[in-house]
Amino acid sequence: MSSQPLPQRMRAVRLVSPGGPEALRVEEIDVPRPGPGEALVRVHAAAITRDELEWPVDRLPAIPSYEPSGIVAEVAPDVTEVANGDGVYARMGFDRDGCAAEYAVVPARFLAPKPRTLGHVESAALPLAGLSAWQGLFVHGGLQAGERVLIHGAAGGVGHLATQLARWRGAHVIGTASGADVETARAFGAHEVIDRTTTKFESAVEPVDLVFDTVGGDALARSASVLREGGRLVSIAEEPPPDVVEKVAAIYFVVKPDRDQLVELARLADEAAVRPAIDSVFHLADARLAFERVMESDKRGKVVLEVVHE
Repeated sequence: MSSQPLPQRMRAVRLVSPGGPEALRVEEIDVPRPGPGEALVRVHAAAITRDELEWPVDRLPAIPSYEPSGIVAEVAPDVTEVANGDGVYARMGFDRDGCAAEYAVVPARFLAPKPRTLGHVESAALPLAGLSAWQGLFVHGGLQAGERVLIHGAAGGVGHLATQLARWRGAHVIGTASGADVETARAFGAHEVIDRTTTKFESAVEPVDLVFDTVGGDALARSASVLREGGRLVSIAEEPPPDVVEKVAAIYFVVKPDRDQLVELARLADEAAVRPAIDSVFHLADARLAFERVMESDKRGKVVLEVVHE
């Protein structure tokens, strides 16, 4: 039910044909209504991800962005997880329209209370990268206090949150980064940082219990050599090569929505244990520019669309 009248129409960013940012349009469409198990969220911010315009090509036109932060505007009668007026954030499924719009329908089981101490822009920047880091380190990697972890790309979009989470867990955190990102990774909490442009990490790292890889390629292929006996290798970048899988326990995974983990991430954000990095913020009307920015090599942190309601 809704506590106040909803508009009939809304602005939404839509990918209208296969392609990149040039195939995006800001259009006026009907406000969707929630079905069973769903809530309608009045979106205030929506974060975007590199390459996501390639995902919905079989169901065009499609609304991109799968990381909303906003206020619940309406819920289906069977929904008990959230209520009208709740501040929420989520990682939506990739198999439906996203949230680069004034309103978005989201399965209520994916919605979690947004961090109280973060605004909507920062909250939207947390779900995908935060869940990727959480699941990589703790669900698939089994990281425990006192263990040693090597994080490839420790200052990157997922890596900077993994660095903070591993430090919070009580692990000894070693990161790889490039150039100026070395100091950035150290500022996020890494105990040791290796500049991969000047040093081979395997010659500079004592054995570790876990390698969490966010970059893939040669770094992933060489990572088995730094693992202790019984160590684990987890990648979100690509499948580990067969010769690596033969030597160590290695896994590649795709992040899944998880409300309970978002609740934990919000708690840690409110305790100042984790903070998402923001690269840039764009208005909904400038979605093309935002998606161009997310593809640029000098991007640092999340690119977020801010939705201003008139």
